[in-house]
Amino acid sequence: MSKTENKTNNTITPASVPPSTMTAEEATVIILSPYVTEKTFNQIEKENKLSFMVAEHASKHQIIEAMRILYETEVQEVNTARTIQGKKAFVRFKDIDGARNLATKLGLV
Repeated sequence: MSKTENKTNNTITPASVPPSTMTAEEATVIILSPYVTEKTFNQIEKENKLSFMVAEHASKHQIIEAMRILYETEVQEVNTARTIQGKKAFVRFKDIDGARNLATKLGLV
């Protein structure tokens, strides 16, 4: 197991994520839309996390890179879950107010 993987809670941190050649078009295929409910709204405030619906084939590394390209933000970690609605990514930001700032920018708050 590498330093950036934690098998117990299925997270990957971008400590060793190399810069890729992903284009903005490819990034929009990876990140489909923000996902906001009451629970995710609380995560924005308390845990500095935002939730996104992502492509079924998207890896955590691709999600980190797509966030960097589309929203110009630094990601601390990504958790993913497959649900009936599709694949969701729960993104925690490095900046203390990263989730709140991006949610405001996207018009969610």
